[in-house]
Amino acid sequence: MLNELIMNKILIAVSVFILCSGCSSTRLSLDSDNIQAHNRSVMNYKDSGKSGIELNALEGDGIAVFENTEFETGTIFIDIKGENNPGKSFVGLAFNITDEEGYEVVYFRPFNFVAKEQIRRDHMVQYVFHPEYTWRKLRTERTGEFEAEINDPPDPDNWFTALIKITRDRVMVFMRDEDKAVLDVPRLSAPKSGRIGAWVGHNSSGRFANVRLKKE
Repeated sequence: MLNELIMNKILIAVSVFILCSGCSSTRLSLDSDNIQAHNRSVMNYKDSGKSGIELNALEGDGIAVFENTEFETGTIFIDIKGENNPGKSFVGLAFNITDEEGYEVVYFRPFNFVAKEQIRRDHMVQYVFHPEYTWRKLRTERTGEFEAEINDPPDPDNWFTALIKITRDRVMVFMRDEDKAVLDVPRLSAPKSGRIGAWVGHNSSGRFANVRLKKE
């Protein structure tokens, strides 16, 4: 049994190494002066050993586009903090941003991290492509395909790390150092833009830090 546990840990470590190797890493300097915000105010944030940005809560979705950054395929590492506030904490990362209404986004619903009902647990992490494929359209027409539960989810009121791997035809989301994607779905759009940014949903605020890019 002990040997089995050791082997599992080795396999996980190897898988994470494969995921994170093979290309150089670039750490972004998150600063409100280098952000192009849409429907949000962006403030610099520093606390609990984290240094990044904070977006306030307003009606509608909001994006904070990272200026002077180009990314099409590879892996994005990002630390995110939402809150356990049902229906008012949608936090994630937008990419392939063409304008303030056109983009792909992977986002999380932290309030569902502690949900008891399975139907809510199935909606912890989501991938969408706006404006064509909203969460409502996907949930209605392709139920369960573009959102998923996270095994052993983090505390909804604390920071968590997401690894978002983007290829030309798939989007994969990893949590912590897991070797298995919590979400692995086909892309709903061809790459059109190299712009990326922090994203928050309707009535949601969010904090973002430690963004690193491994381009492919």
